[in-house]
Amino acid sequence: MERKGFIGGSDAVKIMNGNWYELWQIKRGIIEPEDLSHKVAVQMGIQTEDMNLGWFEKEYSKKILEKQDKYTRTYNGVPYVGTLDGVLEDTNDIVEAKHTFAHNTLDKVCDYYMAQVQLYLWLSNMDGAYMSVFFGNNRWECAYINKHDSYIGVVLDACTDFWAHVESGDEPIGHDQPIASPINQIPIDDMIKRDASADNHFTYLAQEYIEFEPAAKSFESAKKDLKAIVADNEREVYSELLTIRRDKRGALRISKRSK
Repeated sequence: MERKGFIGGSDAVKIMNGNWYELWQIKRGIIEPEDLSHKVAVQMGIQTEDMNLGWFEKEYSKKILEKQDKYTRTYNGVPYVGTLDGVLEDTNDIVEAKHTFAHNTLDKVCDYYMAQVQLYLWLSNMDGAYMSVFFGNNRWECAYINKHDSYIGVVLDACTDFWAHVESGDEPIGHDQPIASPINQIPIDDMIKRDASADNHFTYLAQEYIEFEPAAKSFESAKKDLKAIVADNEREVYSELLTIRRDKRGALRISKRSK
């Protein structure tokens, strides 16, 4: 596939993830893009796309129109091209079909492809996108992603910066880290994320949780084993340390003995 002369959805993903140098080489024609015809994961996604979209239609009772429609736009001198998997009938939403490995999560898929999804929403002037995902060969999940103008602004700024390197021929040195963005503020199924790293109370409780988790597990294990010691015909078992009593409903209660 010809990848020069424009920025597409997968290119936006690479730009936001800090993978500028190889992409710059491709756009400049220095190297050829990777041949994906022998990539099993890529070809699996292509072959299962129609099934994926059909499964979505069945699960959501919605009709998908305009499959594989191409949208183009030039902004700040940067040419963009996006091919949408589908547009929903009687809505202002799109559908993106993905196929990933069995142990991946829907949250990680949405985060990874967020730049592509938001770029497509901007190109098509749509409100949101359904991310329809097959995991391996036995699981399907779907999430709704809202359009987010602030995040789109970050993507477009990054693409403008990248494209300046393509046009000038200057190597994009130092662009090897993910670009900071408000991705946590993008609603997915009407819910957002929050980074609580700067929240002292959360940090304190998290440290306590980690510190006492092994003790809590030992406590629960000891409680289970103590109750297992009590025979069916015993109403009380005790020692100098604690007592285990059976109530009228048959439930076992453990209490420490006062010294």
